[in-house]
Amino acid sequence: MTAETHPEAVLPTESNRVELDTPIKRGQTEITTLTLRKPMAGELRGVQLVELLNMDVASLIKILPRISSPGITPPEAASMDPADLLACGSKVCNFLLQKSMKTDASLVA
Repeated sequence: MTAETHPEAVLPTESNRVELDTPIKRGQTEITTLTLRKPMAGELRGVQLVELLNMDVASLIKILPRISSPGITPPEAASMDPADLLACGSKVCNFLLQKSMKTDASLVA
């Protein structure tokens, strides 16, 4: 999938990167940074959008493995530091807002 074939898709950028306070350990490897991308509708199957907007832990644990790079497993997502999960959750919430809502929110703040 590219921006040319799906112009609405948000490709991973520097602003979609989350530096983890507590690295995820995978064998001898440590994951210190996750890059998240905007999920497409099919990747949100089984998750209620309102739960994601409320940063429901179970919903975040379900969606993060689908949109993170490097890919993480659901058990790895479940073992994340709460501060790191919150940081990822705020990125996910931002993905769900329309551009006009992001602009309106920045004018109010």
